[in-house]
Amino acid sequence: MQLSDIDNASSLVALFLQRADERGDQPFLTAKIDGEWTSVSYAEAAEKVCLLAESLRAIGLREGDRVVIVAENRPEWCIADLAIMAAGCITTPAYTTNTERDHCHILDDSSASAVVVGNAKLTKALFPAIMKTGRAGHVIAVDPIPSSQSGSFDLHHWAEMTTGDARAAREAVDARIASFKREDMACIIYTSGTSGAPRGVMLHHGAILHNVSAAAHVIEHDFGWEEERFLSFLPLSHAFEHTAGFYLPLGLGADIWFSEGLDKLSSNLEEARPTIMVVVPRLFEVLRGKMMKTIEKQGKLARFLLGRALALGEKQVAGTDGLLTRPDELLLDATLRPKIRAKFGGRMKAMVSGGAPLNPEVGGFFQAMGLTMLQGYGQTESAPVIACNYPSAGIKMDTVGPPLRGVEVKIADDGEILVRGELVMLGYWQRPDDTENALRDGWLHTGDVGHIDARGRVKITDRKKDIIVNDKGDNVAPQKLEGMLTLQPEISQAMVAGDQKPYMVALIVPDAEWVAAWARANGEAMDMAALNELPAFRSAIKAAIDRTNQDLSVIEKVRKFVLADEPFTVENDMMTPTMKIRRMQIRESYQQRLDDLY
Repeated sequence: MQLSDIDNASSLVALFLQRADERGDQPFLTAKIDGEWTSVSYAEAAEKVCLLAESLRAIGLREGDRVVIVAENRPEWCIADLAIMAAGCITTPAYTTNTERDHCHILDDSSASAVVVGNAKLTKALFPAIMKTGRAGHVIAVDPIPSSQSGSFDLHHWAEMTTGDARAAREAVDARIASFKREDMACIIYTSGTSGAPRGVMLHHGAILHNVSAAAHVIEHDFGWEEERFLSFLPLSHAFEHTAGFYLPLGLGADIWFSEGLDKLSSNLEEARPTIMVVVPRLFEVLRGKMMKTIEKQGKLARFLLGRALALGEKQVAGTDGLLTRPDELLLDATLRPKIRAKFGGRMKAMVSGGAPLNPEVGGFFQAMGLTMLQGYGQTESAPVIACNYPSAGIKMDTVGPPLRGVEVKIADDGEILVRGELVMLGYWQRPDDTENALRDGWLHTGDVGHIDARGRVKITDRKKDIIVNDKGDNVAPQKLEGMLTLQPEISQAMVAGDQKPYMVALIVPDAEWVAAWARANGEAMDMAALNELPAFRSAIKAAIDRTNQDLSVIEKVRKFVLADEPFTVENDMMTPTMKIRRMQIRESYQQRLDDLY
């Protein structure tokens, strides 16, 4: 098996079938079923991919049709993704946390012809959306779903769609993909835009293959390639996991194990013994907290070693480690590090952080513990990885490392980071104006501000765009939430926050007329400062937020709020003349109070 095959592949499906022929009965997709880790081999997966592809064609799907996937991480997700492409269709992933309204938008905007759904629970938000939009004439159910739940669509069962003449199906797929080109669209991944409505990012086969090839080059050069194993934790509907957690291991001929979730992650790590894992910063923060608490309970020696590790981590972040820190390295190698490595399965080569900025202190902690931490940077529009820290480039935790092989990065006059290369998207689905704004003169305008250091590493300093990226790497459009909050009669203005945080919070300006009416009805004086302290008044505001939350996804829900001292106005510089809120100025006044909500 040659990693150069990735550069020469004409499509993701062609690369997969080549790997399947090479790997044969070697495990590819492994999940815990009825308490036992059960593997689907490369050969078995290839058979199911081809059979499902031909079944999709048999029910009437044709080239370019969009097929939505709404399923939890499982082998069938990956098989469906490849089969949709093998049928000549376009994969459109959707989050399992999507609300009915979210599904309506994706189904309608993409004009989806079919949906693959994982289980009956996920149909509760999906099926009403299908009924309302009239999209998706076909639903393929992975797990059994009562037929009484179907209506305006044909319901198909996974088992029936993945049986038949495997040899004929493979021949049909081989013939079809022979005409596929790297520039052909592979998938549409929806990501929040500044307008609040999620935009469909059109990624071609070459964009994802380019990412896979560049990442594989880093692994081969810096860590050495062997029988790799990935533990999949992030949602496959996320561009980061889709590329780095699925297609990268596929390109490496690796085995992918699917985590059972955060509550079982520790045991999954020890059972799976992965060599590489793709994660978001929030997970590292949680693991760091648990590890520190465990070590602190183990007595004075353990606390002393933890102190040495933390001090070493600080020096590594600052770039001041070297010969003088060698004694600490040797001490930790002989004591703490073997135990920590064992907790991560004992074979971990690297953990790759992406989707949101990683706190350098957190990265330094894991580096000091002997676990190689690689922070990446990118966005869905770049398939998604643009740059990444890796050892041979000199890991520096306050940077995101150098651009990947074959990626050009330059800094515009206003500091914006611009990107060029095969990794860049084709554009936004049915949004020519947005596409023209993002892709100018062959360069992707990222909306991020930064600079490149003397060693060629990219450092992000700010974000031009207003999109909030939470600590799990999910994108949240603040304008959407703020617009929905201000539809409530109790709320006049709102600004939401949650960048690099576990949940959304809001700064609320109550509606003056509603406040006056509430004060009269409750026998209170019209004194905002006094009203803000009344539990009953705050409960009334919370009720308005709770009503808004009913129409929001899990990641968008506003969990806590604080009341503003005064309305946002042009006079106090918190509002533009065109009545848009000035986020920076508002944060200057209220940042501490917003931070106190966490």
